[in-house]
Amino acid sequence: MLKCILIVDDNERLRHLIRDMLEGESGFEVCGEAVDGYDAIEKAERLKPDLIILDMSMPRMNGIEAAPRLKKILPETPIVMFTSYEAALDGFDVRKVGIDIVVPKDNLLLLVETVQGLLEEV
Repeated sequence: MLKCILIVDDNERLRHLIRDMLEGESGFEVCGEAVDGYDAIEKAERLKPDLIILDMSMPRMNGIEAAPRLKKILPETPIVMFTSYEAALDGFDVRKVGIDIVVPKDNLLLLVETVQGLLEEV
């Protein structure tokens, strides 16, 4: 059975790039894309993904605000914060808001490896 991934990022080109990279791996299916935290919450409730890739900086509701709401809906679902602003998170315990791991946006290969590792545990 394919593992379902929800990609949440306001950059459409980046969402498609992530989708292409992940769907090139066996066992993965991107079951949805969202453009902000509100959209992510609605889609997470409906799609019940096995993993969520969440951008930090988005309009309307950012990833830090969305993460605890997503964890409330899907407490066992890993959330990967994929961000260009990882330095802004220094000293901030991301686990307190429900984020399992932070991956910098300049390393797509690390994102794929992280997703593979987390989905093996699910």
